[in-house]
Amino acid sequence: MAYFFAGTFMETPSNRDFNSISPSAKGLLYLKGHTTLPYAREAVALLAEPEPFPADPEKVARYWARIVHFEQRYRSIDQLLQPIAIKNIIEISAGFSFRGLTMAADPSVYYIDTDLTEIIATKKAFIAQLHPDPLAGHLDIEALNALDEAAFRSLTARFPPGPVAIVNEGLLMYLDTAEKQQLCGIIRRILQQSGGYWITADIYIREDPEVAGKMYRNDALMQFLEAHRIEEKKFSSFEAAESFFEDMGFVIDEVAQPNHSLISSLPKFMETLTAAQKEKMKQVRRTRATWRLRLAD
Repeated sequence: MAYFFAGTFMETPSNRDFNSISPSAKGLLYLKGHTTLPYAREAVALLAEPEPFPADPEKVARYWARIVHFEQRYRSIDQLLQPIAIKNIIEISAGFSFRGLTMAADPSVYYIDTDLTEIIATKKAFIAQLHPDPLAGHLDIEALNALDEAAFRSLTARFPPGPVAIVNEGLLMYLDTAEKQQLCGIIRRILQQSGGYWITADIYIREDPEVAGKMYRNDALMQFLEAHRIEEKKFSSFEAAESFFEDMGFVIDEVAQPNHSLISSLPKFMETLTAAQKEKMKQVRRTRATWRLRLAD
């Protein structure tokens, strides 16, 4: 079997070993495999290994909460992308999301799917097995460090004339303030040239210290986030996040509103909760948002 990516030809071995996927990326893929997100279950099946599903009831509830979180995050981007009807789309830090593969079924779409080199190499092999047939639209799968402006611009230069949508799910919380400013400058200059929007599902607000302390105990994923100092890299508040983007030359064009009917994993999560836990959920503070940003006038 063979596949074409951005003008290059690659052979895809039938016995491709996907065990090289990093534990964090693999863990997120397992979570998405419990949803109806495009190609997620099929990609998990390619791993051909059992999922480390927790046995403890409390951990099961936490596991399903994460599934809901990541499904909602993914779908919130679609909610803000669909109404603007832009056909030139670049996704940065896409991970094992298959939004590009899904959208490239439209012949008018030119989608560039990017992440770091080690992720992209595996993702190409995934997609070659998930969709070996030619696509109606155009899909490029490319390695990109989003802070490399020259490389970023070389990719967006491939688009035909028209506005560009830049989308991302999980990137800003890994960047410190200076790196966030650098990324904003790159995106601002690209949109000044092409027009369009930046849709980011990465507006994360710091947890209360007491809550964060409980989250990081005895939890491999949270310990991974703690090791990368994720909590301190989040915004202090939504107001602070809005002010930051305004300083960088952006304004909020639209905020994604929760639509529980879109979340396929929500009923299963609710089944794991007691009546008291369901009542407590009503008091949970919102700590993430998805914004569609445009350039300030």
